[in-house]
Amino acid sequence: MLEQPHFGRRLRRLRLERGMSQASLVGEGMSTGYLSRLESGERRPTERAVAYLAERLGVEAAALTRVAEGRSLSHVLASVTSAPPGTDETAALGRAVDEDPGDDPAARWQALWLLSRAAGRNGDYQRERARLLELIELGDLLQAADLRARSHTRYARCLRALGDLRGAEPAAVEALSIARAGDLPVADVMAALMVLISIETELGRLDEAGQHVAELERDLLPSAAPAQAAEALWTAAVVSNRQGDHAAAQARLETALGLVQGKDDLVLWTRLRAAATAAALQMSPPRVAAADRWLSEAESVLGLIGTPLQVQELRALQAHLAFHKGRLDEARKLSGALLAEEDLRLSYRDRVRLSVLDGRLKILAGRVDQGIAALRRLGQQATESRNFDLATHIWQTLATTLADVRHPRAEAGATEHGGSGPAPHPAG
Repeated sequence: MLEQPHFGRRLRRLRLERGMSQASLVGEGMSTGYLSRLESGERRPTERAVAYLAERLGVEAAALTRVAEGRSLSHVLASVTSAPPGTDETAALGRAVDEDPGDDPAARWQALWLLSRAAGRNGDYQRERARLLELIELGDLLQAADLRARSHTRYARCLRALGDLRGAEPAAVEALSIARAGDLPVADVMAALMVLISIETELGRLDEAGQHVAELERDLLPSAAPAQAAEALWTAAVVSNRQGDHAAAQARLETALGLVQGKDDLVLWTRLRAAATAAALQMSPPRVAAADRWLSEAESVLGLIGTPLQVQELRALQAHLAFHKGRLDEARKLSGALLAEEDLRLSYRDRVRLSVLDGRLKILAGRVDQGIAALRRLGQQATESRNFDLATHIWQTLATTLADVRHPRAEAGATEHGGSGPAPHPAG
């Protein structure tokens, strides 16, 4: 039997990985107070409690009670971090974390950081969220300002990907506060500020986002490394786009793309081109030629080394670009196939934007009532979750598409309409 506090830590991790609250886990068969004491290590579990909780979690009882065997977490962590490029030791590291007694919080923090980053790259945002929650706790335990700021920054980014802007904003504010109070390097302050700007933009608070962009460019950008400077310029370009200054947005994008060479960081080089494609398609009118050029450059790499998430993001961009080129049948085929995938890994905003395109295509194909109903449902959901920028996009798309139905244009006229492309984050 796994002793406390290790049993409680494993129990809490399994609960968080499933996105369950304490109340939803205990159901009618246990009190939340008892569960809280189990998770904190104050109470030793009974066999009956273990069996009940395992059933509620959908795991074998051994998943809660198995004692660690084999190599220590530090040993596995050393093996993972020294492995040759292309080696995937995520599963081994995950098992080591599951079996870790928690005697070395710093080693556990590093392992959880690697696992959360891998989950984010794969689009498994719920698992990333669970890892990050424990990272935040460990950072507080270690009283390390840099670890605390970085875990809060990534947590804010994860919640944003899940569409939870209510939770993302305070996490970003906390990350920025910790970075400033701890006098952390410019890179940490910039990372927190960029996430906050992105969240403010999606909340529709463009004045606040613009003020933070001014601070970013005035105080931080001159000291930034090229890779982070490129990300900062992309973030600023999105704000310019939403403010209607599309010339400034495109200039920032062009500058950002020139800062990172493929030979230096191929992954970021590719992600920036995907992000620039999305931004170009959201301009009014869309910069279709620029988007086509940037996406072609990204395709040449993502088709070979892209993760499953990146490949899905690429296919979504291809659907949006096909629409703006007037190739509606191709756009319909691409969007429909992607939305029908069982393992759809896109972030909340990218998935919604793709669903908006699908609804728009339904209306243009004559399935007007079905398309209108889909767009209305999406608009209401975005408004209720405070994704106001996304909600504005949805309602504008509905109005524009209905106008097109009443006053038909040639299919190529689709390129005159803006705002249907997704906006993946360049750093994942």
